Amino acid sequence: MAVSSNSSEDPITDINLTPLVDVSLVLVIIFMAVAPFAIQAGIKVLQSKASAQVGKVSMSESVQVKLTKDGVLTLNGTELAREEYPEAVARALVKSADKFVIVKADTENKVGQVVSLMDEAKQAGALKMALMRN
Repeated sequence: MAVSSNSSEDPITDINLTPLVDVSLVLVIIFMAVAPFAIQAGIKVLQSKASAQVGKVSMSESVQVKLTKDGVLTLNGTELAREEYPEAVARALVKSADKFVIVKADTENKVGQVVSLMDEAKQAGALKMALMRN
């Protein structure tokens, strides 16, 4: 049988769990409120299937962008400077039937370079995009 003495000289050895539970619940509520805002928009990537499609636009009707490992940028076979790319892709998309851009890049290219090309093409009005490897 345990004897409990309630004298004021004994130290308090019990842990009060109420503040811990309160803080934990507040943190859970904050995370639940902030979580929907933490979702970032990204680029939707769909894997293509190897089958013949009927009625699709041919590669000659689409806008073809090529970036080599040396940084040479070509648009529909014409070499151009990096600064000229946004205007050139916008002009090419006006002539394109379904606003389809094919970006070809070497495996040695940095991801940031390729993504910036895709982003600028999207801002210029591209509706569909494909990414190919040289």
